[in-house]
Amino acid sequence: MRREIARVSLERLIADGRIHPARIEEIVQKVTREIAQKIYEEGEKVVFDIGLHNMAPELIKALGRLHYRTSYGQNVLAHSKEVAVIAGMLAAEIGANREIAKRGALLHDIGKGIETDGDQNHAEIGMELVRKLGEDPRIINAIGAHHNDVEPSSVESVLVQIADAISAARPGARRETLDNYIKRLENLENIAESFSGVDKAYAIQAGRELRIIVNCDQVTDDGAKELCKSIAKKIESDLRYPGRIKVTIIRETRIVEYAR
Repeated sequence: MRREIARVSLERLIADGRIHPARIEEIVQKVTREIAQKIYEEGEKVVFDIGLHNMAPELIKALGRLHYRTSYGQNVLAHSKEVAVIAGMLAAEIGANREIAKRGALLHDIGKGIETDGDQNHAEIGMELVRKLGEDPRIINAIGAHHNDVEPSSVESVLVQIADAISAARPGARRETLDNYIKRLENLENIAESFSGVDKAYAIQAGRELRIIVNCDQVTDDGAKELCKSIAKKIESDLRYPGRIKVTIIRETRIVEYAR
């Protein structure tokens, strides 16, 4: 939220051209009020969209702050809304309490919208907040249990865990960190190179394709087909990845002579 205030303030100051201490203070105060209003409006909007009622103003504000938070590139408020929708659908299917599931799911990351100097994680902060505001014990447990900080005590808590995992893991929901991205490509290449007859493997197309160069003296044409299937099965069993990975084996015979 502070970064958003700073960004908007800088844009307005640059556009205005009058950059001096008094003007900076004036713009920052004005933008802070506007962002605070925007936060409450975003919180009210998501509560209305999900169809929940009797939400404390403190929770609405905390939800609104999530509009300015991201986790691995995924907007936290959009993620919370998505988890609530999924949890409500799951609860309806199995006959669980749909309102409790939706409310617990919407609030499961509420701790990320609270500024604190303590060393508690967001699940513990969220539990403490909703407990003070008199929320249902099943909702308190759902918030604490979504990362297994406490044991789930109701079926609704388990549904929140499932919905959270679905929203976070679906393809395109989150951007991979650079380290994880490089590690995934290296793992693909290492799996291929662990097979006999493979000279070199290259993960291309952001890991969506694996091209493998084999030794023509060690691998026959028929053997290349079986090797390709074996590598594909090894990738399926050993790695987790979104979508599918194309495995291509290249077998080339080169004959070189020198005229002297």
